[in-house]
Amino acid sequence: MKRTGGELVVEALKANGVKRLSCVPGESFLAVLDALHDSDIEVVVCRQEGGAAMMADAWGRLTGEPGICMVTRGPGAANATAGLHISRQDSVPMILFIGQVQRDAREREAFQEVEFRRALTEYAKWVGEIDDAARIPEFVTRAFALATSGRPGPVVLSLPEDMLRDMVEAPRAKRYARVEAHPGRSQVDDVYLRLLKAERPMIILGGSRWDADAVADFRTFAERFRLPVGCSFRRQMLFDNLHESYAGDVGIGINPELAREIRESDLLILLGCRMSEMPSSGYTLIDIPYPQQQLVHIHPDPSELGRIYRPDLAITASPQDFVAALADLEAPAEARWADRTERMHRSYLAWSTPPRTGPGEVHMGPIMAWLEENTRPDTVFTNGAGNYATWLHRYHRFRQFNTQAAPTSGSMGYGLPAAVAAGHLFPDREVICFAGDGCFLMHGQEFATAIRYGLPIIVLVINNGMYGTIRMHQEREYPGRVSGTGLTNPDFAALARAYGGHGETVEKTGDFAPAFERARQSGLPAIIEIKLDPEAITPTRTLSDIAQTKSR
Repeated sequence: MKRTGGELVVEALKANGVKRLSCVPGESFLAVLDALHDSDIEVVVCRQEGGAAMMADAWGRLTGEPGICMVTRGPGAANATAGLHISRQDSVPMILFIGQVQRDAREREAFQEVEFRRALTEYAKWVGEIDDAARIPEFVTRAFALATSGRPGPVVLSLPEDMLRDMVEAPRAKRYARVEAHPGRSQVDDVYLRLLKAERPMIILGGSRWDADAVADFRTFAERFRLPVGCSFRRQMLFDNLHESYAGDVGIGINPELAREIRESDLLILLGCRMSEMPSSGYTLIDIPYPQQQLVHIHPDPSELGRIYRPDLAITASPQDFVAALADLEAPAEARWADRTERMHRSYLAWSTPPRTGPGEVHMGPIMAWLEENTRPDTVFTNGAGNYATWLHRYHRFRQFNTQAAPTSGSMGYGLPAAVAAGHLFPDREVICFAGDGCFLMHGQEFATAIRYGLPIIVLVINNGMYGTIRMHQEREYPGRVSGTGLTNPDFAALARAYGGHGETVEKTGDFAPAFERARQSGLPAIIEIKLDPEAITPTRTLSDIAQTKSR
């Protein structure tokens, strides 16, 4: 039976388990939109392609299956590159479908024409274009396999408009098969022997290719061996932060005591993570290319092993497969590093206890303490980028897998689209988005998407009237010379109400708890604007402190 190219795309998505996709519609892929009309795939209509791509990234991040996004050519694709970049740097599976100009107009700079196979190769694992509709099942299945295998990441498929209208005979699409790499028995034994000989071991978890079972099984392993465990930047949900083995997060603004312990360890095991610039404190925690520590690196993509650090032992394996191989290892009768593990956890607890005061009328420390006491362990927290995120990443103690969606790439505007995706995925769980005033307005229009689909997310807009991170760096490097960092903001609570949601404004610390409870009880998407004194630029230092330090 002949089907249109648009029908074949939708058929291939269904065969590969897709239940939901995000899009901003365009005339270049009307044939796909028409095929979706009769499909049970839910189409989440977004307000800007960057937000749509970030939602797809969040779906991939929280499910392990590729998030799907569809946008139109030219400016639509350009907008979506923000989400592509996040997916690439964060190792998240995603597939971006882009409507393309008709085939007979190619290479004429037709309306909104871009050659995506040249333009997007830095953003994606593979960029393909489907010229023959009969090959759609082949291309789509390959896209799913590539996006999920090895180091996961985004794949782009360009769809010429006329190709999608072609009626062709094509084979029925089948579900993709993920490529797996299992650790060898001798490699696992090697890790075990190195661990038994170590005095100061340390394990750092990160990356993707985890699931709930792998997280639970690794916790059991760490418990039996009484090992200290850290989590890479914005991957804190991979280990219970209140477990006695947890040593803290290895990211921006690392606990100095944890950094010292990592530098002084005699066996460092990296499981799933790449240890790129942010978790490595600007490539200073581990010497390049030859680490001081004995290094074992486990990663699902062999091209990442030895790329920056030359390991003593390199193992190509996903976290799930490697953790499964640890189950039958016998723990030592007495772990000589147990006291060190306890000391590191005590240090983490002290480091993650928020301050009680600060500049101005609103103090974020007590607000974080209240959230810790009044949210469930399965609450999903999302954020974008900015100094405000320090309050969440340093002072929230993640307890469960799949409770965190945040970009390791440091992309602003991510938190709200990610919260929309989490609200769709976990309708029975509370979703809280942290955003700065600058960060929120990068993709604040997706609040309308939350309204459209009735998602009762709660957005905390921490408003200090500026691009705070850049202002902090500015005061450090050029004290007193403020340039390009001030902002003029709307009334965010009124904005929420204008969209049809619930809005609150917090101008004193004591206002927060009742405002949050009202937002929670409203059952609507909500924005709580927290008016933070600009001096409260970090949890421990003011803007004036930073400027004066430079002046001296």
